[in-house]
Amino acid sequence: MNGAQSLVATLLASGVDTCFANPGTSEMHFVAALDQSEGMRCVLGLQENVVTGMADGYWRMAGKPAATLLHCGPGLANGLANLHNARRARSGIVNIVGDQATWHRPHDPPLSADTEALARTVSAWVRTSNRAADVGRDAAAAVQAACTAPGQIATLVLPSDASWDDGGITADCLGLPQPQPVDASAIDNAARILRSGGPTLLLLAGAAVTGEGQALAWRIAKECGAELMADYMSARVERGRGRLPLERVPYHIDAAIQRLSRYKNVVLVGAKPDYERLASVCQEKTGVCQELRDGAARPNPPQDPRIAAAVIVDPATGTVFTAETLADIKVPIQYWRSTLGGPGVGDGSGTARVATLLPRKSELHVVTTAHYGFLAPCSLELATAIPRICADRRRTLSSRFSLSMMSTTASTIAQASGPPPKVVPRSSVLSCAASGGDSSSAAHGKPAPKALAVVSRSGVTP
Repeated sequence: MNGAQSLVATLLASGVDTCFANPGTSEMHFVAALDQSEGMRCVLGLQENVVTGMADGYWRMAGKPAATLLHCGPGLANGLANLHNARRARSGIVNIVGDQATWHRPHDPPLSADTEALARTVSAWVRTSNRAADVGRDAAAAVQAACTAPGQIATLVLPSDASWDDGGITADCLGLPQPQPVDASAIDNAARILRSGGPTLLLLAGAAVTGEGQALAWRIAKECGAELMADYMSARVERGRGRLPLERVPYHIDAAIQRLSRYKNVVLVGAKPDYERLASVCQEKTGVCQELRDGAARPNPPQDPRIAAAVIVDPATGTVFTAETLADIKVPIQYWRSTLGGPGVGDGSGTARVATLLPRKSELHVVTTAHYGFLAPCSLELATAIPRICADRRRTLSSRFSLSMMSTTASTIAQASGPPPKVVPRSSVLSCAASGGDSSSAAHGKPAPKALAVVSRSGVTP
């Protein structure tokens, strides 16, 4: 069995039985395997965007992934437009892209390209199989990634020699990943809002606009006096007899604002929270700012049993710190905020609003300074490298304050963490390291020391 045959066999074992293809010479062994395998339906597309568009529509209607077959990096580039649409629709696709043989790529053949880099613009999962023995394993992982809720694009790059070489191994289906359970506090909060009696909208998206979702939403809306609308970008909306005449949120911003202005509350059902406003004041191109612009940042801080206390310092405001997310933090919170605000936090009113949402036992510190005042005093190197954070005239805090703030924070950590762990003598550590042993407290049956979570514009750091 060659690599291409193991690929087709693994796809079939994982429930993928349809392949939309626009192949070239690099993919001929895979085409032959498709033709020789019972149960695999191959549909030829005369252009790559047709292929990727068919795979997108297949997921939207069938609810399971199909495979695509594209010819090298340029073929992938030709299909990117509908892969972009598939990513926006959260469609699951196993996107297979042929490539030059591994030994041929160093010679820069005509169709060579950074295929993985192109794939990452639309894919949540990317991998290159460099050996025939790895193809089946990688194919199974690609199917599992494509089926990760609510659906995503998984790109597998297949060099020619990995396809034609013998040694292919059929991999078993890895199983469908289960979606994350719904946060119980989010359900309780939605029920509270629906019972409040204020003008409320249930905004439906994803599975909520299917027939079953519409029926459930209608029962809730009728009981609570809420109204229903559908997200404009819904991938599939069931219509016709027995379905709701769902109005979509207008595409143009002014019309959407006017239409939604009548509601006091909006409950999102399958829709993504709007991080646009928060991302607009977050200018960095890496880290959490980029995640916010990509819509990938999670609104809730991660839970870690080692965290004994949380220190929140002048956070970006908006949807990240709400009454619900703060209520999920069960450890003591120390909150510091500036009154003058600055880049990333606006005029300071947002950090003041977050302060009103803190749990009852939180420790609050309000400082008359701008946002960057919480940074340590600027060195000459920092002032030269990033002058905008050092030239703020409202940065009035001194090095004495920095030491005071650190002392106050350390006191909170110490009280929450309890007595410090027993210190292991240096000689014991060196002895364990020399013998290959583990000198950690966990290795001696003692719990790991508790940690601190510092929450700021950059996210949560244990």
